[in-house]
Amino acid sequence: MSNDFDVIVIGAGFAGLTAARELAHAGRRVAVLEARDRIGGRTWLAARMGLELELGGTWVHWTQPHVWAELHRYGIGLAPSPVPQHAYWWDGTRAMAGNPDELLERLDRPNELLTARSREVFPQPFAPLDSELLSRFDGVSLLDEISVLPISAEERSLLESFWTLNFNGRLDDAAFTQALRWVALTNGDWKVNFEACATYKVQGGTRRLAEAILNDTDAEFRFSADVRAIAQTGDHVQVTTADGRRLTASDVVLAIPLQTLPRIDFTPELPEAASKAADRGQLGLGTKVWFTIEGEYPAFVALGAADWPLNFFQSEYVKDGRTFVIGFGPDANAIDPNDAGAVQEVLNRLVPDATVVDTAAHDWVGDEFAQETWPMHRTGYLTESLPTLQRPFGRVLLAGSDIANGWGGFIDGAIESGMTAARVILTSPQAVAA
Repeated sequence: MSNDFDVIVIGAGFAGLTAARELAHAGRRVAVLEARDRIGGRTWLAARMGLELELGGTWVHWTQPHVWAELHRYGIGLAPSPVPQHAYWWDGTRAMAGNPDELLERLDRPNELLTARSREVFPQPFAPLDSELLSRFDGVSLLDEISVLPISAEERSLLESFWTLNFNGRLDDAAFTQALRWVALTNGDWKVNFEACATYKVQGGTRRLAEAILNDTDAEFRFSADVRAIAQTGDHVQVTTADGRRLTASDVVLAIPLQTLPRIDFTPELPEAASKAADRGQLGLGTKVWFTIEGEYPAFVALGAADWPLNFFQSEYVKDGRTFVIGFGPDANAIDPNDAGAVQEVLNRLVPDATVVDTAAHDWVGDEFAQETWPMHRTGYLTESLPTLQRPFGRVLLAGSDIANGWGGFIDGAIESGMTAARVILTSPQAVAA
């Protein structure tokens, strides 16, 4: 088995899979090294509680051009989440119940005020670094911006919880520009953005799309290949795995989560801005948990307080007298998602009669190959970190949803970044035609 390649792609999430396919289609000899025993990265369709459940990234939308093109390319459709019939929410002092339109109406005015300048700040949301207003807003935290809005206490409570859900983390260091960029991507409409976040799943699951890309490339895949060192010498890069295997290539695409970069020994060292960004990390440090409750409930959503261990719930399936629900919380250390009693205690604050039967979750924050859920930026990220992270580091290019221009935090952003990395390699001055 040869260990010499044109390109080594590290990571078999959607960014790595896409880069490998594009490079292989161009005739490059490509090896993909994946530390796990599976493809998909932070998406993972797995059998749990009698169903195939998405433990990681899940939803896609036609406003996301890269993933939409891939779905069309492989003839894969959408599977809509159920339309909610009931809504529950915390108004800051007490639990409320009504229909989903009532909850959306309460969220509408504060969200409109918060994101009113999204298209002004990001007139071309897929080119965020070109914004003339970027430096003015990138250091502003989302929590600070919410605090000065002329809204009621109830609206403030709901708005903070809504964006805590979106960030899957605390808002005190959350970048206001991340919220503005997200909404700009749906033409300034926060409701369409919310639809893009939690309405349409990949028909057959994210694994179906990942496998379609995998089967469309002749790249060589090696699993349980945990890369621990990358050394650049002249016109080659040597990659060393934890078990001592060494591979060489002309170029490397490093498609792993930002916070895992310190696991790798780089020679020469990463640029200072990249190292600082990795050490600082992203804000997606929360929890996603699936659980079942007794009884077949009509579809519902529930929005709790921002500081609850779980602050959002959405029912997804009904089967055999049970309702399958997804819960999200902002701090992975605040609750044990495998503790059905703890999950029920939080759910009962809004849905008092529900009985949780069992749960299923993956600890992405504790996962050494992830260390975060979906990547949501801290203040200053676009101005201080992203420009460096997007530039080639010698013959090493970073890829992943962390450094996407558009839908950062989504499958679409990962695919965009993988396409970009492949294009940079194929069009670089030192590129050699296959």
